[in-house]
Amino acid sequence: MFRTLAVATVSAACLLASPVRADINAAFGNTVLSRYADGGWVKHWFNPDGTYAAQFSDGRRLSARWAVQGERVCLSNIRPSMLIPRFCTTMIDANVGETWQSRDPLGRRVQNVLMAGRD
Repeated sequence: MFRTLAVATVSAACLLASPVRADINAAFGNTVLSRYADGGWVKHWFNPDGTYAAQFSDGRRLSARWAVQGERVCLSNIRPSMLIPRFCTTMIDANVGETWQSRDPLGRRVQNVLMAGRD
């Protein structure tokens, strides 16, 4: 379970790597959906007040605080507690409807899409 939570946290952070100055504002009010090859998914929600929430396809939920540090977004205060108390990753620029590939902490490929609204 902790391994899956770590995967979700990293997937969330992977959403937000580009050489240009990224801006997290596109994520506000929208949903980032991460899809795995095995059919699993994670929905990620970033709020302007620094809160973050995630929901897994199996019904589990995760919450955290996010903060931008330079070109990176960092998650901390992750609940339920995980093996890693904090995770940072480089942000990317994405508009609603755009998709991009990334990898989770276990090296598995994940397909991300920024979806309009809170689904």
